[in-house]
Amino acid sequence: MTDSLEKRIDQAMAELKATEEAVARTERELRDASIGAVSSDRAVRVTVGAQGELSDLEFLDGKYRAMAPQELAASVLEAAQEARTRMGRHVMRAMAPFAESHPGVPELRGLEVDWEKLFGPDVLRDPDEGHGGRDGDARWRDALGEDGEE
Repeated sequence: MTDSLEKRIDQAMAELKATEEAVARTERELRDASIGAVSSDRAVRVTVGAQGELSDLEFLDGKYRAMAPQELAASVLEAAQEARTRMGRHVMRAMAPFAESHPGVPELRGLEVDWEKLFGPDVLRDPDEGHGGRDGDARWRDALGEDGEE
């Protein structure tokens, strides 16, 4: 009986160590991750880091010169939101193995993460659903007043 218990404890410890190493490796990879998105009007490209922070903003093909300030602001906000959503999905995929229970050690359950609370509701939507595009632009433009302010 004690051999069986010791074997299970050894197995659980080995699984825990492997999980800790995998988490550390994933954290290192995510620390340097960045994802970009281009606004639907192709005027701007925004790049964000793993925590959703803006790390780069590019104005493409001089289109911004002919845009009203509120249009340009809406393009930046749209691209930033899309990049953050994509980054959230990337983090979810990277962390997915840690959210699963371990079949060999049922006592070692996976993480429970409220992804929507962490990254917002868009992160759980199917990226092929078509919720962005012109409707997404209108949402940002409607949120901005004539002078580009909220």
